[in-house]
Parts: sequence; C-alpha cells; structure tokens
Amino acid sequence: MRNHQRGKLYVISGPSGAGKGTICKAIAGKDNIELSISMTTRNPRPGEIHGKDYFFATKEEFLDNIEKGNLLEYATVYENMYGTPKDAVISKLERGRNVILEIDIQGGLQVKKLMPEAILIFILPPSLAILRERLVGRQTDSPEVIEKRLAETLNEIKLLGEYDYYVVNDELEEAVSAVKGIIDAEARRVPDKVKPIIGRYEREKGETE
Repeated sequence: MRNHQRGKLYVISGPSGAGKGTICKAIAGKDNIELSISMTTRNPRPGEIHGKDYFFATKEEFLDNIEKGNLLEYATVYENMYGTPKDAVISKLERGRNVILEIDIQGGLQVKKLMPEAILIFILPPSLAILRERLVGRQTDSPEVIEKRLAETLNEIKLLGEYDYYVVNDELEEAVSAVKGIIDAEARRVPDKVKPIIGRYEREKGETE
C-alpha cells in the first residue's frame, strides 16, 4: 500500500460577514480538502442543517464535550459557544486529507498554540462600510447585534499579526483564488516534501542501474 503524507490543517478566520464561510464552501471538496464541521450552541439559521453546516448542541452538551476533552478548540462569540470536535480532525489529517477549520479568531489562536503546524489565513472585508452592508443584507441579525459585531471587528483585526496570511474579500472569485494559491504554495513547501521527493529520485535511479 502506498504511504501517504499527513494532511495539512488550515484555519480560516475573519470578522462576521467577511465571507469566510462562502470561501470555505467554494474550496471544500477540491484538491484533497475537507471542511471540518464545528459544534455550536447558537440556533440554526434558515437553511442550515445539523451535521452538515454545524453540530447544533445545547449549552449543557457543549460543556460536557469540553469536560471530556473532545474539542480541539472552543470559544464564546456573541454569547454563543463554538468548538471543533478533535477526533474527526485528527483522523482526517492522519488519512492524508487537508482540513479547513472555519472558526473565529479566538479559536484560531487556540489551534495555533496546540498545533503550531496549522496554517492560519485571515479574511478581511474591503471596508467597514461594505461589511455593514453585508451584515444587513444577510437579514439574520437585529440592528443591535449588527452594531455589536461591527464594534468587535476592529478588535479582531488587531490580531491579524498572529496569522500567517491575509486575503481581502472584495471580489469573491479573486478571494477564493487567493486562498487556493496559499494552499497550493503550502503543498510545495520544501521541509514537508524534501524526503518523499528525494526518495522518488533515489528509487528512479536504482531502477535505471
């Protein structure tokens, strides 16, 4: 059986309304990339499906998972709790799959601390004015919640320096292409590839002698 390399873990974060979810869905399922499903205590939005978009849980269920060490990271965002089931992510990585975590900045920094090899990508809105338009256009939050999200956005952007890459989501197609470019570049990073590449040439040399 052909041995495969361990997959890479990508964390994609950004302010609410920056478009990180849309970008993640555009690249998931392609080029050996799988999107991790998060657990949350917030209520489902229209059209969201349990087990596909999120694992929706009660606060008691969520706290039980924390106590049992079942979450790779977790955070409270706008009074709701979000977390990443640990075993599912590690299993995919060990099978050679690349995994994307679409999580908030707090969670992203937790993952970076526990798994320093994770690659963190920050999605930025073109401006706060456009971000406001997007949040209003979603029609999922009250005006009070939108203002709260906008107020928090600047605090989140101040943590940009903790991330490895950033992408400004002005035109969606260009933003998706930029994220794909980062993933393609990381796939060719020499420290990860040098041994299998050298081994391939060594085997080829042996076969020709």
